[in-house]
Amino acid sequence: MNWIEQYRALARYNVWMNNKLYRLVGELDDAERRRDRGAFFKSIHGTLNHILLADRTWMGRFTGDADRFSSRDASGNVVEITSLGQELYADFTELSREREKTDADILAWVNQLEEGALSRDLSYLRSGARHTYPLWFAVTHFFNHQTHHRGQVTTLLTQLGIDPGVTDLLVLLREEPRPL
Repeated sequence: MNWIEQYRALARYNVWMNNKLYRLVGELDDAERRRDRGAFFKSIHGTLNHILLADRTWMGRFTGDADRFSSRDASGNVVEITSLGQELYADFTELSREREKTDADILAWVNQLEEGALSRDLSYLRSGARHTYPLWFAVTHFFNHQTHHRGQVTTLLTQLGIDPGVTDLLVLLREEPRPL
């Protein structure tokens, strides 16, 4: 199996699905986006914030550049993460813009990733405890985590009567132009 090509496909899928969901969620008013719907991160907005927060945390670990993947306030100061449910961006336009930037960073990182790096260990501290995993396992978790929470968003949209359309990875691969 070629792990790198798989991760590149998953990074493209991430962009494809985020574009699709943010377009649909952008049609809702702010009250609807923020309404507590009983989801793990309460609302659609809360769930989208969580996905971005987790993606940036993992990208900081993967690249060793946590500062680059930190969220910043209007003054440019790093926002300290105190909770996985923390709201990074209250404004949906800002959240959308930051999502696009992070998606571009994910694509760029995956496109420079080399197969040999995947067998190396990734170590990081979380809540004072050291965690170590093979990089391939952590990257697989990263993409699985995104898909899991986007699935929650699609459920919340469906409950509102909004059809997110087909979300299957195979559809993305069918829609992509094939190299000649």
